[in-house]
Amino acid sequence: MIEALDAKATREMMRSVAQSLIDQTDVLTEADLTIGDGDHGVGMRRGFEAALEALDAGAAESAEAAYKAVGTAILSNTGGAAGAVFGTLFRAGSKAFAASDVIDDASFAAALEEGLAAVLKRGGVTEGQKTMVDALAPAARAARAAVGKGLAAATAAATQGALDGVEASKAMIATTGKARSVGERSIGYPDPGAISVSLILKAMQDFTARA
Repeated sequence: MIEALDAKATREMMRSVAQSLIDQTDVLTEADLTIGDGDHGVGMRRGFEAALEALDAGAAESAEAAYKAVGTAILSNTGGAAGAVFGTLFRAGSKAFAASDVIDDASFAAALEEGLAAVLKRGGVTEGQKTMVDALAPAARAARAAVGKGLAAATAAATQGALDGVEASKAMIATTGKARSVGERSIGYPDPGAISVSLILKAMQDFTARA
């Protein structure tokens, strides 16, 4: 079972993440149409297509650089609030790898925690407001609890935490962002940003399981 990813493997994992989000454009669009304006899927596709280009251009000579390159591409190309928060997630998360050439379970958990802290600060949101945070926060807690069991176990735990968060978001009332105007009519539907978090982590889980 994989214990750590070097720079090359990290770059390949991030390529898998980007392709997964691109492939799920329609899923994210449909999810956003229920409580938003339906542009989340297209925006995320633009961001992750740019991320693929950045990774293929070779701007990822370390784990930190790979994460940061993805975050910068998303920030510059996704647009709107999604671009800001998902770009921040990766750019802030990259700091966790600054002192190491590899990603292991501890630094992976730290990356989620760094990303979460930065997203909370930038977005001015908390858990329970039907946002990506409702998947990201439980994912970070689950990853931290799995430290010591290996990277594959940590990514699996984070994915399950995010999926639990997506499910929990269905019962929440949107109180921020575009979905705020929907109000109580958002009950029963998951948050699109939370779904995106779960897809990102599932792609990481799949990669580390076969690496």
